Order: sequence, then structure tokens, then C-alpha cells
Amino acid sequence: MDEETDSEKGLLKECFLDLGSFPEGQWIPATALIDMWTELYGLEEDHATAYLFYLSDQNIANIVVSRKDANERDGYYSEHFVTQHNMLKELAIHQNRQGPVEQRNRLILESQNELKDLNEQPINAKLLSISTDGLFPENWSNKQLPAEVLVLNFQTAKYALPVFVGAMNKLKVLIITNYGFFPVEVDDFQLLGSLSSLRRMRLERIAISSLTKIPAQKNLKKISLFTCKFDQAFSSLAFKISDIFPNLEEINIDYCDDLVELPPGLCEIVSLKTLSITHCHKLSKLPEEIEKLVNLQVLRLRSCIDMRELPDSICKLDKLTFLDISDCFSIRKLPEDIGKLCSLRTLNMRSCSRLPELPPSVVDLEHLKEVKCDEELKEQWELCLPSSTNVKLKVVKDDINLNWL
Repeated sequence: MDEETDSEKGLLKECFLDLGSFPEGQWIPATALIDMWTELYGLEEDHATAYLFYLSDQNIANIVVSRKDANERDGYYSEHFVTQHNMLKELAIHQNRQGPVEQRNRLILESQNELKDLNEQPINAKLLSISTDGLFPENWSNKQLPAEVLVLNFQTAKYALPVFVGAMNKLKVLIITNYGFFPVEVDDFQLLGSLSSLRRMRLERIAISSLTKIPAQKNLKKISLFTCKFDQAFSSLAFKISDIFPNLEEINIDYCDDLVELPPGLCEIVSLKTLSITHCHKLSKLPEEIEKLVNLQVLRLRSCIDMRELPDSICKLDKLTFLDISDCFSIRKLPEDIGKLCSLRTLNMRSCSRLPELPPSVVDLEHLKEVKCDEELKEQWELCLPSSTNVKLKVVKDDINLNWL
């Protein structure tokens, strides 16, 4: 093997060992792994994704897709999960526990006894995964931990961030997963106020009211909220979400059943490039203020089944290249001036079954390259577009995939 191949082989081994950071028997969110590998190994997201699929191709891991169109790849992986055979999982955990604690690249702790055993032990791991009930030995309060990735797994009705988090000044990725049935409040988010290196945060089954206590995160670039509870968390506050996350570039909100409207101030995060909201069934509209997102390139509204229309102001998003309204069954019309989306290249409108017609301005989408739709809408597009068009009309058929149920 040449040097490049050796390097890739070593990185693939590291990625395999990282799979041991999550509890046995649980599906591992693909997006969590992509976030970890992007920051830990300096990869672009598409390269991190390629490593994930390579592990699957080598039968080292299995990828389970919960979306209906399981074979569709559009760069968004919130509905992709990783599973492993128990023997491979045990192998990863065993390998991670080899060698002196202070020399390990990743440290995986699954019990109170393991925490107590390390009271006086120096820890230098770049990845720290802790799966406990949230109680930490007193000596851990003063731990100096140089980890760049922190994975916190719990299954209790109440949880608080451990005190040592406030001193993790090298932390780049924070992943908090509640494996209980219902979203819970997490206390002490104010500890994140001193973490100037934090760039990515993923929360699963967490009450979003927890975030109202967080100090401004000026360097955070991406936040992912999966099956979280909004419950009007920001509606009664004097400050806005843009005050907390002023420089975000990507927001992903998935399966948040009680999200009725976007948090106040979200449209004032002018740095935002990607806004993905999927399977939020009570979200019925977007604010007219969405035109303020002048740098937005990707807008994904997949399976927001109560979404009735898009605001006219969306047509002012000059940099928007990708729009996904697939499975938005209730949408009845598109903005009349949608043709003003001068940068739009891809439009996914699969299963927009109540959309009776296309606005005439679609012929002005001069950079449009691909439309994904059903057979009925394909016929409408063929009537609207000139015969010389280069637009690819792709009819998307339902896959028989029961993982999404």
C-alpha cells in the first residue's frame, strides 16, 4: 500500500472504533458520526459520509434508512442510522479499552464505578463518551479534559451537564442523547458559556427550554435538534434565538412534533446557509421574515404535512440553490414569483399531491437543473418548460421501506 492508502486505512479503523461511543442495542444517528469525524479528523462532511458508507460496504456496520425513499441521497442524513452486530460492537469497545487510560484516544465510560476508578487518573482522550445516570464523583468537578468530542448518554427523568464541561476549552462537538421515552429538561447549559471552540451541538429528546439558559455561542456553526420538545420555549423571553446563536450556518430540526412556528429571531441569523425542518407535522407556515436569510442556500421542509403554502418573501432568497418540499401533502400553491429564485438548481416536490398547478414564472428558473416530482406534476412541468430545456425531470416512485413507520 502507498502512503495515502495507509492513511485512509488508519482513519477507517479510527472511525470503526468511534462506533463504540454509543450504547449497545441503540441505533447510532449517522449525523452524529459525521459531526464527530468532521471535527476530529478534519474531514469535509461529504468525505466523512463516504467513510460511513465504506464501513457499510465492508460489512463492518449496517446503515438503516428510516425515510420512505430509502435509496434517495440528497446530502441529508438525519434519517440514516448505523447498527452493528453485537460481536463487532464488543470488538470496538474492547479495542478502546486497551492500553493505559492516559494514552487512549477515546474513553468510553458506562458506569459509576468506572468514573470513580478514574478520580485521580489523568485523561487525555480526544473523544469522551459517558453513559450514566448523571451523577458524577465530586473529584470530577475539577477534571481537566482536553477532549474535542463529548458524547453524553442518559436515560433519566432529570439530567444536568457535568460541572467539568465548563472547563473543556478544546471541545468542538457536543452530543447529548436522552434514551428515555420523553424529552426532558437538561440543567446547567450555562456551563457552555466559556467554550469558545464549540462548533457543533446535537440534542435528542431534550426540552428546548434548556437552551434558554445558554450564554451566547458566537462560534457555534451547526445545531441539530432531533425529537426535541419546543413548547413555546422562546415565545416569552426578552431575547431571541439569534442572540444565542448569532453565527450559525446550519440548523436541523427533525421530528419535533410540537413545533408550530419558527422561534422568534431565527430569521435574523443572517449567517445561516442551511435550514432543514423535517417531519414537524404541526408546522403550518414560514414567517415572511425568511427573506432576511440572505445567505440561505438550502431550505428543506420535508414531510411537514401541515405546511399549506410558502411565503411570497421566499422568492427574495437570491442564493437559494436547493428547495425540498417533498411529502408536504397540504401545500396548495407555490409563490407566483418563484421564478425569481435565480440560483435555484434543485427542486424536490415529490408527493405534493394537492398542488393543482405550477405558477407561470417557473419558466424563469434559468439555473434549474433537476426537479423531483410525481407523474402528474411531471406533465405540468413538461407543459411549462420549453422543448429545448436542460432541466431533468425525475419521477420519484414510492419505495417499499418499512423502516420509516
